[in-house]
Amino acid sequence: MIAKLVLVSTLSFLAGAFLFSSARPIANSVSATDDRAADREAIRQHIGSIFQAFIDWDVDKIYATHTEDWRGFLEGSRVPIKGIDEYMRANGIDWPAVKGSKPSPNPNTSYQMKDFDVMFYGPELAVACFNGEFERKSEKGTETAKRFQIMDVYAKRSGNWIQAASHTVVDPFWLAEHSQKPSPQMRERILSAREAVWKAYFENDRAALEKAIPEDAIAIDGSSPDFVDRAKILESARQFSEGGGKLIKLEFPKTEIQVYGNTIILYTTYSYELESGGKQTAKSGRGTEIFVRRGNELVNVGWHLD
Repeated sequence: MIAKLVLVSTLSFLAGAFLFSSARPIANSVSATDDRAADREAIRQHIGSIFQAFIDWDVDKIYATHTEDWRGFLEGSRVPIKGIDEYMRANGIDWPAVKGSKPSPNPNTSYQMKDFDVMFYGPELAVACFNGEFERKSEKGTETAKRFQIMDVYAKRSGNWIQAASHTVVDPFWLAEHSQKPSPQMRERILSAREAVWKAYFENDRAALEKAIPEDAIAIDGSSPDFVDRAKILESARQFSEGGGKLIKLEFPKTEIQVYGNTIILYTTYSYELESGGKQTAKSGRGTEIFVRRGNELVNVGWHLD
């Protein structure tokens, strides 16, 4: 009887071992089939088309390569982006106003994808991780304009792979090593934001100042030994306005800009003329001003004037 039980147990064990061993190669073979290789290449090609669409500023193509229910984070987004319309606007695209606009290819810009990896979590779900670079041709040769760390989630819809979610950030290691020169459009936006803050101060535009100067702002004026915070800045603007002061002229003869990710540093010379009590006074000097991108806004977090 004991021998019979041992025999039955042994046979059960061998049968289970056989089933287990025969099941595992089937799972492995699925991930190694040509279908998965083809899917990997399809996803890679799709991601490449998104890079190229941004280079060409082909907004319709950017829209078409993402799902309607897209989710994720982009550089600078503080809350999850929900839906394709929010995604387009988060990328600085005036959507849907520019729908149907003509692409403008840039032959001096290209892209690369490095350390590319795709993992499948089912027939219709995949996650791609990689480093993506935009490269720009200049007089010095080809240089990396920006490098991103990206994790894209891909879903199969109507038989085709499409991006359904992403987490995209500028590579912090690359960012720590590179100061970027802003594009002409970005430079103009920075200079406009800077001038707007100065004018808002002299005009005591409280709403504009509260929007442009955050609560954590710190400023140093060469004429005062004290550091000032936002409350003191707003109070100073109020006193100037209520004292009858008016801005007559404002100029920034020279400005150099450094951009480190979301941090923008301006080195500038300035001059202005004020009128108060029928008298005009002129001032000039040098300054260092710091702006930070928070969401889609540029805020003036600090300055040092002398």
